[in-house]
Amino acid sequence: MTEIDTAAFLRDLHDLRAIGRFRTGVHRPTYSPADMEARRWLMDRLAACGLEPSIDGVGTVLGRHPGPGPHLLVGSHIESQNEAGWLDGALGVVAGVALARAGLPVDVCAFADEEGHFDAGFLGSRSALGEVSEAEIDASRNRTDGTPLREALARAGLAGLPRWRLDPARYRGFLEMHIEQGTQLERAGRPLGVVTGIVAIWQYRIEIEGRQDHAGGTSMAERRDAGLTAVRLLAALDAAMPLACGERSTWTTGRIRLDPGAPSIIPGRAEVLFQIRDVAVPVLERMEETLRALLRESNRRERCPATLVTVSRAVPALCDPGLMRALSEAAEAVCPGGWQTLPSGAGHDAQNLARVMPAAMLFVPSIGGISHHWAEDTAEADLVLGLRTLGEAARRILAAG
Repeated sequence: MTEIDTAAFLRDLHDLRAIGRFRTGVHRPTYSPADMEARRWLMDRLAACGLEPSIDGVGTVLGRHPGPGPHLLVGSHIESQNEAGWLDGALGVVAGVALARAGLPVDVCAFADEEGHFDAGFLGSRSALGEVSEAEIDASRNRTDGTPLREALARAGLAGLPRWRLDPARYRGFLEMHIEQGTQLERAGRPLGVVTGIVAIWQYRIEIEGRQDHAGGTSMAERRDAGLTAVRLLAALDAAMPLACGERSTWTTGRIRLDPGAPSIIPGRAEVLFQIRDVAVPVLERMEETLRALLRESNRRERCPATLVTVSRAVPALCDPGLMRALSEAAEAVCPGGWQTLPSGAGHDAQNLARVMPAAMLFVPSIGGISHHWAEDTAEADLVLGLRTLGEAARRILAAG
């Protein structure tokens, strides 16, 4: 292994940032022209590092090390949320390129659609595990504009390509370097975080049926306003969840849709997307029961009945103790006393890979905790410290018996 070229690492990050630039961030939604340009850019970088690049039928890019093992898998994703940050996902992929450039026997991957533009969810990493059927691809749609996934794949030139299937036996484990997307490291004044586990996200759709009517001719006593029922239910949820949650639990109302959504029409229907997150299943179960109990109470009091539809219930992922130890030892060697352990409040591809092979994550601070926004940023000194720590950890893991 040669010394890691941190200057080339930063240049790569900024070169990738220029593809789909939006203000100080990027706009690279999955399978957009900018996203596909970024994937071609990545394949060129992988080839220049001596890896064998390929792209599969859902857009996952893999750079395969041609030499003998043992190997590590390193990476993340490179598409972005809409008009969002330049480091989310991209950091982990470019860090993998830097390790490959230094001569470490790593495969580098950029999984497709970790950001969930399509409703299949974690499309690239789940497909690599053999968990995405052709029927699921047929049924999947873009969450923003409803474009069928099959149509998007065809437009991107991916139709008919085989899908990569991960071989866990090839790897000592999976490492993913990422921005924290929170404020714990910044508040503690520490540039490095060794992740202990990745939250599960449980997602729901609340459907409320009212009666569409005239906003002026219908008296308040006669109304069945689905919008007001939704607002009262969500206020009750926000008041009750602190009694059921854990220390780092979160709950979010991501979308409220009123039908027909006109200023002079009483909403006849409301649809709410709601999610809860935690690393402990018992806590999630308590929060879910709170949600169900409040729906029952709403249906007792309100004129508009509410129905709860479970959209998804993921499983929390604990990081591998051996890989965590290597990351902790590397962090102490690179930045003595400048690291801590912490859970991830966001979902990552690593949680899927953790089901079939050892997986761990390393965080660097997010300035102001900002992510999923174009103002997302991290100090370059912290990016370099993270890369050096990841490289040292990879060396320790590969040197182990």
